[in-house]
Amino acid sequence: MIKLFNLKNLQTLIVSLLLLILATIIPVSSTFATGVYQMPSLVAGDRTFIVDDADILSRVTKSKLNKTLENLVNLTGNEVRFVTIRRLDYGETIDSFTEKLFDKWFPTPEAKTHQTLLVLDTLTNNDAIRIGDAVKELMSNEITQSLVDETIQVPIKDGNKYNQAFLAASDRLTAVLSGEPDPGPPEVKDELSAQVAATFKSAEETDDQSATILVVVLLVIATIVPMATYFWYQSFSG
Repeated sequence: MIKLFNLKNLQTLIVSLLLLILATIIPVSSTFATGVYQMPSLVAGDRTFIVDDADILSRVTKSKLNKTLENLVNLTGNEVRFVTIRRLDYGETIDSFTEKLFDKWFPTPEAKTHQTLLVLDTLTNNDAIRIGDAVKELMSNEITQSLVDETIQVPIKDGNKYNQAFLAASDRLTAVLSGEPDPGPPEVKDELSAQVAATFKSAEETDDQSATILVVVLLVIATIVPMATYFWYQSFSG
């Protein structure tokens, strides 16, 4: 009875510890996730052009971007905002996040009309853009898509050159929104072409795979360790 009681206590302790680890590790994956509700309040006309929540842009880059986008507003009335986040909330996509943030900051058609919002999630390096009606008159769907697929993605694929990516996006947007000819995307090196065209895994797919692997490993441990302990205890007792 004493041996059985001690063995049960030991197994219970091991399982309890594993469950505690499981409960504390899994939420860590969402510790740095960013939801729209965490974004600062902002309205049309505000002079906040950069929200670098992922902290990937240098001070020099932010200064250049702010100066360029400030001049753009003063000359054309068109406002551009760049947002970076570390990762998305579970179940969110870069497109849904950008849509919700666009609606939060600019809730009416009038507020949206001269707005451009570009968001990058640095966990997956996926980006998305939303633009208002007045911007659509200046920027075609082809340019808009090229901006997120090439202007941003080419430098990122070439070694996570985030500063270069946003400076290039700023220059291209400024030209187009000022009524000037589109300078086009950056040149893609041959070795980068396949990388830029590759399909990204969505944030939720990445999260699901990581969480599933973690749960399976811990469940296997929770099953094997008590059994191994039992046989070891029986062998030692004999």
